[in-house]
Amino acid sequence: MKKVLVVGSGGREHAIVEALLLSPQVGKVYCAPGNAGTALVAENVPIGDTDVEELLRFALDSAIDLTVVGPEAALAAGLVDAFRAAGLKIFGHTKAATAIESSKEFAKKLMGKYGIPTAAYRSFDNFDEALDYVSGRPFPAVLKYDGLAAGKGVVIAEDLSEAEAALRSMLLDESFGKGRVVVEDYLTGPEFSFMCFVDGTNVYPMPLAQDHKRAFDGDKGPNTGGMGAYTGLPFISESDREFAFKNILCRTAEAMVAEGLPLSGVLYGGLMKTPGGIKVIEFNARFGDPETEVVLPLLKSDIYDIFASVADSRPCSLPEWKDAVSLGVVLASKGYPGSYEKGFEIEGLDYVDARVIHMGTKASGEHIVTAGGRVLMVVAEGADISSAREKVYGEIVKIRCSNLFCRSDIAHIALEG
Repeated sequence: MKKVLVVGSGGREHAIVEALLLSPQVGKVYCAPGNAGTALVAENVPIGDTDVEELLRFALDSAIDLTVVGPEAALAAGLVDAFRAAGLKIFGHTKAATAIESSKEFAKKLMGKYGIPTAAYRSFDNFDEALDYVSGRPFPAVLKYDGLAAGKGVVIAEDLSEAEAALRSMLLDESFGKGRVVVEDYLTGPEFSFMCFVDGTNVYPMPLAQDHKRAFDGDKGPNTGGMGAYTGLPFISESDREFAFKNILCRTAEAMVAEGLPLSGVLYGGLMKTPGGIKVIEFNARFGDPETEVVLPLLKSDIYDIFASVADSRPCSLPEWKDAVSLGVVLASKGYPGSYEKGFEIEGLDYVDARVIHMGTKASGEHIVTAGGRVLMVVAEGADISSAREKVYGEIVKIRCSNLFCRSDIAHIALEG
């Protein structure tokens, strides 16, 4: 039986652990550092996700058969490179290939070079030049920090004052670190997420999902890491999907091979169906969060086979998926994505008749307490979006915590237009 190490501590990693435990080949799963949810089904290891040296030592000492990397920070820290150099099997991209996410400017140049549809842009490292450029253009303005920002480095500024504040935060205050800013044309249309397992030019699609980035109902409030997601998007036709798969995901995989930076993990396409066709909003170099929590429960194939095949750079069978949809709602700490308090006790989890994914929790004695901005995600499957949503919201009311909130309108675009 195989021993697998999952690197990360969020809901994405909890969902990956749950999927791995369904494999008849997997006997033991470790999660580093994990959370209170992963501790219920796997063994947590107190090692940070960017502590490359300690993770490598643990994998060697524990004779780990396969490591699966969750967060982008671990990829950007060179975890995959170190494991491969030591002869260990690992699912994830090299540090160089992770530039598809870690540098917005790199991704934009790649798309321009290989004819992958995206919004026009310019990049800046000078605050005054960036502000001058933005002030002479129509609003809204799309401003993106050129680096990793945990899903929070994008601002859609409605006016000059918002744009100035965002540019000041990114370029002068260096809120996410020292870096550049990409200013993009504003596109309109519904956004959706298209994730694929990728090994070089072998691309295996997953079901489409839609994330909800804004904090509050009606897509109001600040951008977050994601407040909920669902599959089974009625506004994306099969021809839309086929175009996105062939002309965006496959072409990007081929472009990265041509650049000498082959992908070997998950390629996440954050896409938009605009009046001018489907275009790329962003790429991520790993499973999306919270999309992973609604997509992986639909997988019928053995996920260990998929991970191992990609890690070994050998073809695998096309993954099979359930004929169902799924929907998940995130419960977040009050104040998120701004400042928030931690340590609030969560009760009622044992009574929830749905999948409960832990995103930011920890054990405190015999209790589970909040330990992050996004805390839990309740996920259910259904024959259609409406039934899945009814199930989730019916179960969420069983969870008791004085410092959590959630959106009440996940999948509103699909259900209400």
